[in-house]
Amino acid sequence: MYQPLIAPIADSLGLSALLAAVPLLVVFVLLGVLRVKAHWAGLAGLAAALLIAVTAYGMPADLALLSAGQGAAFGVLPILWIVITAIWLYQLTVRSGRFEDLRATFALLSPDPRIQAVVIAFCFGGLLEALAGFGAPVAITGMMLVAIGFPPLRAAVTVLLANTAPVAFGALSTPIITAGELTGIPYEHIGAVVGRQTPLLAVLVPVLLVLVVDGRRGVRQTWPAALVTGAAFAAAQFVCANYISVPLTDIVSALVGAVALVVLLRFWQPAGGDEARTRLIGTAEAGQTTRLSAARITLALFPYLLVIAVFSVVKLWEPAGDALAATDVEIPWPGLHDSLLTASGEPASSAVFTLSWLSTPGSLLLLCGFGVALAYRIKLLEALTELGRTVVSMRWSGLTIISVLALAYVMNQSGQTTTIGTAIAGIGSAFAFFSPVLGWIGVAVTGSDTSANALFASLQQVAAERIGVDPALLVAANTSGGVMGKMVSPQNLAIVATAVGMAGAEAKILREVLKWSIGLLLVLCALVFLQAGVLSWMLPR
Repeated sequence: MYQPLIAPIADSLGLSALLAAVPLLVVFVLLGVLRVKAHWAGLAGLAAALLIAVTAYGMPADLALLSAGQGAAFGVLPILWIVITAIWLYQLTVRSGRFEDLRATFALLSPDPRIQAVVIAFCFGGLLEALAGFGAPVAITGMMLVAIGFPPLRAAVTVLLANTAPVAFGALSTPIITAGELTGIPYEHIGAVVGRQTPLLAVLVPVLLVLVVDGRRGVRQTWPAALVTGAAFAAAQFVCANYISVPLTDIVSALVGAVALVVLLRFWQPAGGDEARTRLIGTAEAGQTTRLSAARITLALFPYLLVIAVFSVVKLWEPAGDALAATDVEIPWPGLHDSLLTASGEPASSAVFTLSWLSTPGSLLLLCGFGVALAYRIKLLEALTELGRTVVSMRWSGLTIISVLALAYVMNQSGQTTTIGTAIAGIGSAFAFFSPVLGWIGVAVTGSDTSANALFASLQQVAAERIGVDPALLVAANTSGGVMGKMVSPQNLAIVATAVGMAGAEAKILREVLKWSIGLLLVLCALVFLQAGVLSWMLPR
């Protein structure tokens, strides 16, 4: 039996915490300073974590390797499987030629480029974040804004800013599911807390988008549309995360926000649309004039309507959900289970791997993909070939996800995370204010809220227990704080720069988005601090 020590280095908590933080520092420095490829940074951090676990914490080498193997397995299924199938679903839309109809559908809503920016970057981007995440939303929406005439830099800043409020629930709430897996806190409870934090950002973001696109004049002319969209998105996010389904939150929110905007535009149109188009795009022409039949619009939206239908049945119809859950297989990790204790001497429950081969969102998305291929008359062989291409294209991103989750498991099960959390908790109740910063740092460096939770969720849990705060609050704060780090992540900057035709100009984009990232982060820090005290009534019971 292996029981981790909290302070293995000379009985000094400070020295032990510094050493335990080395794997994280390795990842951060390699990625953020030396700009090493993300998968190499993840593998280097994993190697450092294994070395420290064995030499400093006294964890048997075989247990350390088995711990890394369990983390890697979780990285493959369900995490990587969700990402692969979500991107494949989008690629089928492109292959069928329906993507152009989808873009034209947005243009039919309003000729005003400021409204189009809200629809494409915020609403459609939120839907893409719900299904895929991991950089896909900013790439796709960035290309779409440039395609309708937006200047590349403005398009890049717009989509990066829009890709904030949805990130916590991205990829069918993969970051929250990961946090629940690592901490043992039900992910539904973590999602409910996040659903009482990020809606505040959702109200603000569409207004800030218009400010970025067309300055104060644009805000004065279009604020009703921005506010209605943001408020509807926020309300749906709160209701869905707390009372319906955490994985479906972004899908429902994006659609509710879009519907609210469409309804408003039937009775009201913003002033200055033609002038704004001239300023932003260089022409007063309305642009897209393609007439689409109801059938073409429906087919363009079909993949996303199908996903909503499938997940709604599974999540809201209890017999279907129970039937899928019954296929889950609980696997005590061979050689590791019954060999681990927590720092307090209790048997560790983390060494059980849940094989959700059918109930995982990735498998449901695979089913949807076959439905889309059938509706679009894509041959089965072509669809499978596209799936193979997606797997190949994800090989390095997948290796990054796998290595970071392996790193997280080694740090958690060896006791390194407990050491860091115990040390940080020494600052007392003030830690509640700074807890979102850890999530921000994690996403800024790794580019993924899932990876940030893999690194810091357990640390947040330990720190919360030490200072007497609800652990779910700080784990949720790590998730919510991470969404602002997405704007400044080197990976995301590289993705959006390439998408809008500004490859090599990432530093220029960073200078434009940094102020928004830090400003929104400070707002969230203040909210979490208040929720830990005078606003504790906001938290679910």
